[in-house]
Amino acid sequence: MLERLNQAMEHIEGNLDQQIDVAELARIALTSDYHLRRLFSMLAGIPLSEYVRRRRLTVAGAEVLAGERTLLDVATRYGYGSAEAFARAFRAVHGVGPGEARRTGAALQSQSRMSFRLVIEGSSTMKYQVVEKEEFRVVGKKATVPLIHEGVNPHIAEHVRSIGPETVQRIASLSDQEPEGILSVIAHLSDSREEGSELDYWHAVVTSAEAPEDLDVLTVPAGTWAVFENTGPYPQALQHLWRDVFTQWFPSNPYASRPGPEILRTRPSADWTESDTQLWIPVERTAL
Repeated sequence: MLERLNQAMEHIEGNLDQQIDVAELARIALTSDYHLRRLFSMLAGIPLSEYVRRRRLTVAGAEVLAGERTLLDVATRYGYGSAEAFARAFRAVHGVGPGEARRTGAALQSQSRMSFRLVIEGSSTMKYQVVEKEEFRVVGKKATVPLIHEGVNPHIAEHVRSIGPETVQRIASLSDQEPEGILSVIAHLSDSREEGSELDYWHAVVTSAEAPEDLDVLTVPAGTWAVFENTGPYPQALQHLWRDVFTQWFPSNPYASRPGPEILRTRPSADWTESDTQLWIPVERTAL
């Protein structure tokens, strides 16, 4: 997987002066558009589209300083329809306009080329299983909140506090299959997983039962799921589990993520300092 991902990175480098098709990158990497965007953002820390933009403007910046082409020629070569559009994008990355950069020889920002390699630390193993599930419903209370990578998400905490105990009990009583009990369910998370991007968060259960009218419902089609488990400090352990699934497990196994909700079952200690976590990720098998 990493070898194919690096071939996709080479394709980007060879086509910075052309339109880069994510579908073609996914074909090179032998995966789906959806999984490539997610995997890249988890490995690189920035969205794929932002990396391409930064690399393109890094190379364009070198041409601006070289002075061998007009600024309009440079803009056109790298896909900008006008000098004004190019100047706005250039300033957003470099902090200075292309004309001023050329006149003054200003220092510019540089996005380094990326390549990926697997680092074997040997410090831990990841416990997982792959299961098939029939169609089911997620039933509970939903809120749209921003993504926060580290620490407790206050928006989620406020949403959970707003649900009365009687409603929580009614939701819990609907649980009739694995994963059991009250769950954290995330749906419609952006492919980039960028900090601050919006997602739908459900305080809910997985069930086959019909839902009361005052509860929110998400119907999930049948499919394959990878189920991961860990134990550790709350909430760091569960946040690190999400990261490790995408940065360690996916590059090492013949599976890709597919569209669908991500389901988290957390069983905290009495003082909420530790938790046992089970994470369900929708997956599909890929070629080796």
